[in-house]
Amino acid sequence: MALRLKAHHWPSRLVVGAFILDAGLTKRAADEQAAAALHSFASGAFPVMKRLDARTFTKLLAWGEITLGAGLLLPLVPAGVAGVGLAAFSAGLLGLYLRTPGMRRQGSLRPTEEGLALAQNAWMLGIGLGFVVEELNRMGIGRRSADGSNSTE
Repeated sequence: MALRLKAHHWPSRLVVGAFILDAGLTKRAADEQAAAALHSFASGAFPVMKRLDARTFTKLLAWGEITLGAGLLLPLVPAGVAGVGLAAFSAGLLGLYLRTPGMRRQGSLRPTEEGLALAQNAWMLGIGLGFVVEELNRMGIGRRSADGSNSTE
């Protein structure tokens, strides 16, 4: 499998990768109070997280962010793979936005002042999905041939 490094991917990969890597490195050094706050916030939206203690949750989140950030920064990771990781991560953040009371205006998807920081993660979802769609298109998945039938090359 040949890696197809595309110049137009690099601005997004560098900026988003560095941002996520920094977030993970910062969380890795989180104290008990910061870990408890992160865990409480995530558990409110995703009750399954309550099974983990705050320190374990924060360490797993930190290492997940470090891995994703490094994957975006390393040219060895194909854009499609990096895109799947970025889309999944940002979908989780948007899940926090959608499930946490007070993040959205009543009866709307529009963010409140408190929800703006989480709502802005939508751009990462768009970047991740863009990488995935481009890779699927490159592979011929979802492409239509001249006669209108699906092409799978």
